[in-house]
Amino acid sequence: MRSTLSPKALKIHRKSAVLEVVFADGSFHLPAEYLRVFSPSAEVKGHGRETLPLNKQHVSIEAAQAQGNYAVKLVFSDGHDSGIYSWSYLRELGENRQKNWSSYLQKVATVQQQSAQETSAVKWVDPKADT
Repeated sequence: MRSTLSPKALKIHRKSAVLEVVFADGSFHLPAEYLRVFSPSAEVKGHGRETLPLNKQHVSIEAAQAQGNYAVKLVFSDGHDSGIYSWSYLRELGENRQKNWSSYLQKVATVQQQSAQETSAVKWVDPKADT
């Protein structure tokens, strides 16, 4: 008997790098980049401290491997393959895609801004000019 949480189908759209997750009550189109940066793996979620995956815009989904009746393991073109996406997590990612993506982009902008400040040009000050 199929759980109501279980998707009816998973389809990898290779050209657009999108995973389509079809549930009985609707479907979600989840881009590979989105799935990669929100991977439930320890590499991303960390052990108490999340990391922020950057530069994943060209990643694609190479394979999807069933994990029992509860999840799928996605294999990405950058070699990442340790995330196991439960059906409930895929649904959550689909339902909260806009909010999640907006939050991610804000974090990326903050990191880029901090990096730019750390690598900005040095202004030389003549100590004699203050006297």
